[in-house]
Formats: sequence, C-alpha cells, structure tokens
Amino acid sequence: MNNVQWLDEVKFNEQGLIPAIAQHHQTGRVLMVAWMNRTSLAMTAEKNQAVYFSRSRQKLWHKGETSGHFQVVHEIRLDCDADVIILQVEQKGGIACHTGRESCFYRKLTENGWEIVDHQLKDPKDIYANASEKNAHTLAMESAMTQAESVEILDYLGQMMVERQKADPDSSYVAKLYHKGLNKILEKVGEESFETILAAKDFDLEKNLNNKNDFIYEVADLWFHSIVMLGYFNLNPQDILNELARRQGLSGLVEKANRTH
Repeated sequence: MNNVQWLDEVKFNEQGLIPAIAQHHQTGRVLMVAWMNRTSLAMTAEKNQAVYFSRSRQKLWHKGETSGHFQVVHEIRLDCDADVIILQVEQKGGIACHTGRESCFYRKLTENGWEIVDHQLKDPKDIYANASEKNAHTLAMESAMTQAESVEILDYLGQMMVERQKADPDSSYVAKLYHKGLNKILEKVGEESFETILAAKDFDLEKNLNNKNDFIYEVADLWFHSIVMLGYFNLNPQDILNELARRQGLSGLVEKANRTH
C-alpha cells in the first residue's frame, strides 16, 4: 500500500502508539494484544505479516522472528474511535504466546482466583533454544545498538519538548500540558510517580510475568513526564546525564561517548 493517507486517520497516543489485538481469522479467538507505531502498522499492511512495536525494548518487533511463529494478516480493522487496531491473523505453529500456548489469554477467573485453563502446546525452552544459539552474535550487536539508540531517544525527546512548547495546544498531548502550565505538569509527574510505586509493589515475576511489562511501562511514563518537566525549565535530558556522569567521575562528553560505542 503506497498511499499512506490511511495512516493519518489512525489516532496514535501521546507516545505514538496504538493497541493492536490479534484475533484468529477463523475461530475469532483473541490470541494476543500488543502495540504498534506508525512504522510497524505500515509494515504490517505491506508485508501481510504482523509487525509490532516493543515498548520494553523500544524497537520494532516482527512477530515470529525468533520463535518462527509468524502471523499472516488476512485483514486489518480500525475501531470507531480510530484508536484500536484488530488484526485477523493466521497464527503459524498455532502458538501466539511466549509461554507456548495458543493464546496469551490462558487464565480464567474462577472462585479460586485466576486459573490456567489452556495447556502448553510446546515448551518455551524448545521454542527459543535454537534461535538463541543461532542469534547470539545478532543479539550482542542489537544490545550495542540499543545503547546508542537510548541516547538518540533522549536527544529526540529533548528536542521534542522545545518544539512542543511553541506548538498549538490542540496539536499534541505535550503541547497541551505546556499550555496548562507548571502545576498541571507537576500533577502528572506526581500521578506517574504514584503509579510507578504501585507497579513496583506488584512486581513479582514468579506470580505474573506481565508485571514486568507493567512496571517498565509505568517507569517509562514517569521518565517521559519528567522530561516534559525539564523542558518547562528549558533543561535537556543531557543535563541530567552530565550530572550522573559527574557523580561517577566522568565528563558528560566522555559518558556519552562511552554509551554510543
């Protein structure tokens, strides 16, 4: 699809993301819920394979790239508010969940609490073992690239804050915060701090693997709104990095160079 006008009709959130529900194209069962940005949605439409955006890794995620369980997309639908995507997919291998089950929604609420009602179709160790061996070098390269990308993300956010302060309040979430003033920004920082604390209190991987993603998401929200606050005072994320580097006995330039090589 070369015409990208349809993408302009999609309402991405303030982080540039939209939730995407993957549904089996024949049975209608919901297999998983993930996130997409503009690029991943465009790639999904082009490839007819599901491509998502990983919030924890801050990168595009081609579903099945490590497990081999690709999702062939038969249809893409947008809801009435234009802020949720549904994908009608054919799930290769019959496994959508990283736990080795057909669906990520394998727990059912009963009188005894949440009970697992779907059995594993394959042990996750068997799914990812070979991929880990083959991609060891690739993963090492990705790790190095992620370090460099993290600096770029902070620089990008710092520049965004400068631009949003001058923007129309109706043009973006951040511009609206700046228009409402410091008290509203501080209110959001406080809210996100409290939500981060709650997520940290609930963080127990042994009981619920989703807690990790919830915690990461809340910390990301806190960092984001903290950067909005810095922008209000015309400060840049690099100013904070410089201070952290000073405490470790590194200059800001040396610290940045170390993280980008």
